[in-house]
Amino acid sequence: MIKEAMLYEKLDDRKVHCKVCAQSCTISLGKRGFCRVRENRDGTLYTLNYNVVSSEALDPIEKKPLYHFYPGSAVYSLGSIGCNFRCKHCQNWTISQVGIDTSNAVEMSPEEAVSRALQFGARSIAWTYNEPTIWYEYTYDCARLAKEAGLATVYVTNGYITPEALEKISPYLDAFRVDIKAFNDDFYRKVASARLEPVLEATKLARELGMHIEVVNLIIPTHNDDPEELRAMSRWIYENLGTDTPVHFTRFHPYYQLTDVPPTPLETLEMAYDIAKEEGLHYIYIGNVPGSGRESTFCPQCNELLIKRGMFDTEEYNLTEDMACPQCGKQICIFNEDIGDTKTC
Repeated sequence: MIKEAMLYEKLDDRKVHCKVCAQSCTISLGKRGFCRVRENRDGTLYTLNYNVVSSEALDPIEKKPLYHFYPGSAVYSLGSIGCNFRCKHCQNWTISQVGIDTSNAVEMSPEEAVSRALQFGARSIAWTYNEPTIWYEYTYDCARLAKEAGLATVYVTNGYITPEALEKISPYLDAFRVDIKAFNDDFYRKVASARLEPVLEATKLARELGMHIEVVNLIIPTHNDDPEELRAMSRWIYENLGTDTPVHFTRFHPYYQLTDVPPTPLETLEMAYDIAKEEGLHYIYIGNVPGSGRESTFCPQCNELLIKRGMFDTEEYNLTEDMACPQCGKQICIFNEDIGDTKTC
């Protein structure tokens, strides 16, 4: 379904300026934006993927990964086509880096999406697999309906959304699971065709708007694994998002256009974990390493095991009803209340 886009400006010569993401495309007549799914037709900007669904699944929330957001619950996950990044290591490149005209997808209305989430017993609905920002109109309509139906809502995002777009959707968006892909602009330009600063600004704003934040950093050998860079990122998270912000350091595996880079050594992930601890972060996890023991949540005050996790599930849950450690009573930053209440990390 083709629909007029939200958040754009009409310019001279029938050009349009898209204001949804930080690529900030000025699109000439008959052309498409960087994301490949927003097109200028006769001076009006249209979204080409409004209700186009390429991927659908009922996932454990831990798979997003979100460890402090309704732990142990199921999330209904939807993805579309296109992206506003060009990541050379994208694991979902078959949907993110293809054109809408050649994609393999189905149509699903926002009403049907919310209905299916409820039917499957999901606690939340997530827009994921490709970048939800470029699917903005659809996710906005879905999120409003989801909130009315009592579902929590999640963006699994690269963070390249504009302040205007984020503020508009914020009343209907509970969680902002963001990739900070590196803490240097050179990486963003060369590997993702983007910039770091808009990601940091959007993440800070999401925090200010009351969303639950969890950060993922995929560590790629020789690209973003410098200890001082990891320290600078950890310090930035501590200073701008808070000590209780969950951070996931995940293991890279060769994929797509980065097949010449080896998998991340476990020692590098452990180094990142230790650095983040030294910088004052309380909840640090290591991902894509089954059995590492770093998937579980421990009390930052007394080190009591609070949530024991397997690969993508919750095996033990030892928090009190008011989200406190049963051993020492420290309040633990877990979003697990009824919709309408707020508890952010």
